[in-house]
Amino acid sequence: MGKGTFRGGIHPFDGKEISKSKPVTTFLPKGEIVFPLSQHIGAPANSLVKPGDSVMVGQKIAEAQGFISSCIISSVSGTVKIIEPRPTVSGALVESIVIENDNEYKKVPGFNTKKDYTKFSKSEIRTIIKEAGIVGMGGAAFPTHVKLTPKNEDDITHVIVNAAECEPYLTSDYRMMLEEPESLITGLKVILSLFDNAKGVIAIENNKPDCIEIVNDAISPEDKKRICVIPLKAKYPQGAERNLIYAVTGRKINSKMLPADAGVVVNNVDTVISIKNAVCDTVPLIRRIITVTGDAIAHPQNFSVPIGSCYQELIEAAGGFKSTPEKIISGGPMMGTALYNTCVPVTKNSSAILALTKDEVAQKPETPCIRCGRCVSVCPSRLIPQRLQEFSNRFDTESFENNYGMECYECGSCTFVCPAGRQLTQSFKETRKSIIAQRKKK
Repeated sequence: MGKGTFRGGIHPFDGKEISKSKPVTTFLPKGEIVFPLSQHIGAPANSLVKPGDSVMVGQKIAEAQGFISSCIISSVSGTVKIIEPRPTVSGALVESIVIENDNEYKKVPGFNTKKDYTKFSKSEIRTIIKEAGIVGMGGAAFPTHVKLTPKNEDDITHVIVNAAECEPYLTSDYRMMLEEPESLITGLKVILSLFDNAKGVIAIENNKPDCIEIVNDAISPEDKKRICVIPLKAKYPQGAERNLIYAVTGRKINSKMLPADAGVVVNNVDTVISIKNAVCDTVPLIRRIITVTGDAIAHPQNFSVPIGSCYQELIEAAGGFKSTPEKIISGGPMMGTALYNTCVPVTKNSSAILALTKDEVAQKPETPCIRCGRCVSVCPSRLIPQRLQEFSNRFDTESFENNYGMECYECGSCTFVCPAGRQLTQSFKETRKSIIAQRKKK
């Protein structure tokens, strides 16, 4: 087993007190609903509908294209208005299905029908997960049915639920563990039914003792033979997949490996609950649990949000802005994306809307590197960020790769501690994108 932590990391202000006491409430959108056809890793989905078509809640409106792709399911009933490029969180225009919401939420036949997962074969469970459009909801949005279909399922020894939620301000997973621990356990049991030699581990940071107790109490004595809760040291980025695997099992992986290569499958809390919803309740992935928070938000809240809803409507549902925000982020402050526009849709990998009255990054002037080594001491991948930035600034992708630059997963720890205010992570992100693009061309 691992040591419950990893080398490096940081302890930023976590901001969770703002929203952690707020139970998840249901948000119902009013305006049009936008479904980008590419809201997952892999090939965009193919639209199955056309303008003028009527759709229902739970209806598949786009089909997975190829092995690494994901279906898209309508979260509302209404009429397909248009299919056209629409802006997304990244700023890119993505081909999207736009549905005029009739606010009636009429559901497809069989929706929310209870099922006994033990009656399904492994193949049937994987097919249900695929057809439900489930992807990794910790941010990566990798199609879950692919992750649950490794080359050799007998080699999987650990199924880890990533319940660390180390990203500052986010409390959606925290609330789900408090409010739906039984759903989390059942979802994990569904996954374990696919891997005969695996045990289940729910990995929770030790600064969430209430979650640890509630989830542990929800595991029956019989299930404890195969499922356990492991407390982890509270530290960012504890929830990063490589760090989590090392903290729990002591096994190491790099950028050229998959978790399955180390005998591990990792899924986020909301992903596991979504698997339970799909397999046991016949409810596909049509909603996200989202934290709307920050010191600029009037009434911070955790919402259950239909996928395709507008960010701006969510902000208004949280009371709007009590102070003019200087920065609005989709996700958390460490790995989130700064928004230029709040008229963008909630997608499968949306997790939070963070509105801050002060942009601490922009107000920090960049000065020459003083070779203090702080970035090296906190890097969980044991890189030398200062040298990598030199290669990035010179567009020297070869040296960047030769010095293990692709092992960076852009956690932001180096930028956070840099006394010179250097935008290290941002330069690595652009260089990595360039290298990946070059590889695709080859």
